[in-house]
Amino acid sequence: MQARITGRDSLTTVTTARDEVVSPENVPVPAEFRLRLLEGMAAAIRECGFRDSTVADVVRHARTSRRTFYEHFESKQACFIALLQQANTAMVRQIAAAVDRRAPWHAQVRQAIEAWIAVAQSDLAITLSWIRDLPSLGSDARHLQREWLEAFIVLIKDLTDTPELRAAGVAPPPRQLMIMLLGGLRELIATTVEDGGDIGDITEVAVQVTQAMLGPRSLPAPAR
Repeated sequence: MQARITGRDSLTTVTTARDEVVSPENVPVPAEFRLRLLEGMAAAIRECGFRDSTVADVVRHARTSRRTFYEHFESKQACFIALLQQANTAMVRQIAAAVDRRAPWHAQVRQAIEAWIAVAQSDLAITLSWIRDLPSLGSDARHLQREWLEAFIVLIKDLTDTPELRAAGVAPPPRQLMIMLLGGLRELIATTVEDGGDIGDITEVAVQVTQAMLGPRSLPAPAR
């Protein structure tokens, strides 16, 4: 159905997914349409996976039109990339919020790891799609993976650069160490999910390894 909205200088037509009357005050703004499309993409992935989903599936779940979809995204892949960018931002924010900066350093490590795993567990379909589908998307995928890595490096620096942790002998680790840590944890999650395991079961080993890599380090002895 099409609903007409008359403005002072123009006439706008809004296409709805169902046969319902749309009043001017209920017409979503562009940002709301974009959010609905991202949610529609997530729902389509949960339903049939990224590879088998179509733009039609996305707009069906978003309850909007193909025309609206292409006003916001040039392709299904572009929508998928935007969804993962949003998911990454939310994950970093949730991990940061889960850490009590006043707690002992080893407790903070556990809080961060448990939050990371909880976010991954909360939507396994998206986690699986990140692992299995993203690497096949070429340069867009490489850019997103690098963006993800840099966001987590900044997060680790922020979490480890506090008076409490410095007093305990913990300092922001070298960049190379952070890359090794993040890559290893992500690969552990990936292989566990791909093998059909419960990623909650990796919590203890992930905590132990992270504590060993980020924990207090002895200062080198002064040269004689």
